[in-house]
Amino acid sequence: MERTKMQDGGAMWWRLFTSFFKIGVFTFGGGYAMIPLIEREIIDRRGWVERQQFLELLTLAQSAPGPISLNTSVFVGYRLDGCRGAVASILGVVIPSFVIILLIALFFTEIRHNRVVEAAFKGMRPAVVALIVAPILGLTRGMGFRRILLALVAAAVVWRLGMSPIWCIVLGAAGGILWTFYHCKREKR
Repeated sequence: MERTKMQDGGAMWWRLFTSFFKIGVFTFGGGYAMIPLIEREIIDRRGWVERQQFLELLTLAQSAPGPISLNTSVFVGYRLDGCRGAVASILGVVIPSFVIILLIALFFTEIRHNRVVEAAFKGMRPAVVALIVAPILGLTRGMGFRRILLALVAAAVVWRLGMSPIWCIVLGAAGGILWTFYHCKREKR
């Protein structure tokens, strides 16, 4: 029985690596552009995590320091296969970007003023914006009206009043803790 567990665990870290490697290869536009691909792969295609769990992992990934794509891959990998899964997931996301950046750095000086390359980068901009907006719209499905309204208020406070997003995170965490304690006390009565 133990051997089967180890074989399944070994297979899981490899599946995590290959899944996140594919995501890393086919994502342009940074971490937020990866979110819909990660969501589609681990929820819809593989069924590894339920949507609510993904939202919780994504919230944790956003509140942790570092790029959201790396944080999300670490948290998903750890959730599914512990430290081994976290390492496999992060390597899967990082290796394609590292290799692509290395190749671009080696050859970019020769092609940087090429009209075709400039046109390709200009053409990618709208797609990148769409890739960033798509997860925002997709994540609102499981949130409910109150949470969406709260997110919009927090965004407005950050954007219009110049409040640091860190304070919004701290206030949100404190509010969530107080809300939970309030409901726990009400249930005990």
